[in-house]
Amino acid sequence: MKLQAQTPAIALAVTLGDPCGLGPELVVRALADAPQRYQERGERLLIIGPLSTLVRALEGRPRFFEVLDDAAPVAEQLAARPPGAYFIEPKGLSELDYPPGEAATAGGLAAGRSLELAVRLAKAGVIQGLVTCPLNKACLQQAGFAFPGHTEFLAEGLGVGRDNVTMHLCGPMPPAAAPGEPDRLVLRVSLVTTHPPLAEVPRLVTRAGILRALTHTADFVARLGLSGPIGVCGLNPHAGESGRIGREDEEIVGPAVREAKAAGLNVEGPIPADTLFHFAARGRYPAVLAMYHDQGLGPLKLLHFGEAVNVTLGLPIVRTSPDHGTGYDLVGTGKARLTSFVAALDLARRLVK
Repeated sequence: MKLQAQTPAIALAVTLGDPCGLGPELVVRALADAPQRYQERGERLLIIGPLSTLVRALEGRPRFFEVLDDAAPVAEQLAARPPGAYFIEPKGLSELDYPPGEAATAGGLAAGRSLELAVRLAKAGVIQGLVTCPLNKACLQQAGFAFPGHTEFLAEGLGVGRDNVTMHLCGPMPPAAAPGEPDRLVLRVSLVTTHPPLAEVPRLVTRAGILRALTHTADFVARLGLSGPIGVCGLNPHAGESGRIGREDEEIVGPAVREAKAAGLNVEGPIPADTLFHFAARGRYPAVLAMYHDQGLGPLKLLHFGEAVNVTLGLPIVRTSPDHGTGYDLVGTGKARLTSFVAALDLARRLVK
């Protein structure tokens, strides 16, 4: 497949993730009935994955996308066409079977090859943003892709390195409140560490890691047009109480915050997490930096379960994803909520623009 740089329009890609899961269904339900919106946005949306699974999800609806020729330059094909939805299938996927609602190595292979193509398109300047539908990490690895998941795959493929990105989750951007009505509560949370065992967290919380995450988060907040300080959680209860409950907040977190301030970032902390999230949810802090997974995502999912968006900060392109898994048990039932996928797509559009 030939690539040619610089498609002269907004171009977002959506990978179907594990096509045995909810990805194809989410894409069809969210996008099939609104083709005119691409014209309104001046947008070319490129769907990547196995064609058979998307056709299966259509369930008799007319196709809302045009299939591109995989032997011709992708950028050239998109540039020659009006805004709309387009589809391309990576080589080697058309002959495989994708059992709906089941974990299968074929699903992992499709997810991996779709990501490989998305990375190539991003590096060639063809796409500016990527929305990834959920994949099965075990199936991805069974298919021969040695990555824990999307984040590491994209960080390595795009030349950033998996230690130089930041995992961020946020609620959907709320519409403006009507006069007299309170603003909707929204949390935005970045993580210094992602999925290590809790016992390993203290040694993984470093000044460099905190500074990296604060820099990425400050850039994200600015791109959203928000203002205010980023609130930094203390690692220990009560942010260590001046060293009486652990030394990490005195020796690592506090110095990192001071260094970030000296570099011109608007940050506050370390602040006890049980206090910080109360004020963050009410708008005092446009984003929070948490030291570990459950410290940050427990409060976030209390407010935004089923509607949160996963964003990888630090990549050279925009990458968002719905905050849920493959949902094998929901495939074909029509019961899966679209909220998180739609929020991920909306956020990607906003950040690209």
